[in-house]
Amino acid sequence: MPKIYVLSLGGSLIVPDEPDRAFLKNFRKFIIAHAKRGNRFIIVTGGGHICRSYQGALRFAGQPQSSDMDWMGIETTWVNAKLVQLLLGKLAHSAIIKDPNKKVPFREKVLVAGGWKPGRSSDDDAVRLAKVYDASTIINLSNIDYVYDKDPRKFKSARKIENISWQEFSRMFSPRWNPGAHVPFDPVAARFAKKHNQTVVIASGKDLKNLGKILARQKFKGTVIE
Repeated sequence: MPKIYVLSLGGSLIVPDEPDRAFLKNFRKFIIAHAKRGNRFIIVTGGGHICRSYQGALRFAGQPQSSDMDWMGIETTWVNAKLVQLLLGKLAHSAIIKDPNKKVPFREKVLVAGGWKPGRSSDDDAVRLAKVYDASTIINLSNIDYVYDKDPRKFKSARKIENISWQEFSRMFSPRWNPGAHVPFDPVAARFAKKHNQTVVIASGKDLKNLGKILARQKFKGTVIE
């Protein structure tokens, strides 16, 4: 039976340094193929390098408030959302969703969303949209394949985690929101997901074959938080 899948598409996949043309081409093919099977998607885009680049310039040249940094990031998610929407053409709804709490009726196969408001990342939009459209699982795609007990880039002994509860997850990471922070999942979104009994899968967005396994409920590489 066709389902709506909520994908939180990390900006690091869309714009790791500059727009990743190869990834975007492959991602487009993936969505088109699965849409032909009748499935529908809500794709929420992050800011990526362009977000941190603009935030860095704002911080260096000015005296921004935390909300200023957030708004700078939110605007960049809208640019990335527009890129994804245009890539998908008629498959995608014509409007970029900027308020995840309002249900927008759409007939197309894909709804694309960006950031909402300060104090959170686009992960928060994903969990809210999942609630609005009655999707119990959110697939968070970024440049990591698992959640680890410590930073694997710094510690060779870092251990991958395949299953974890929201309570355990919240103890591992700061509960405070920090614009531009590198965390597996936004702490604000994590609290929302925990409250509404949502499941989040953390997986590498580069491995689209693995994403196909997640959608098919086959054995996959990634961390399940529930």
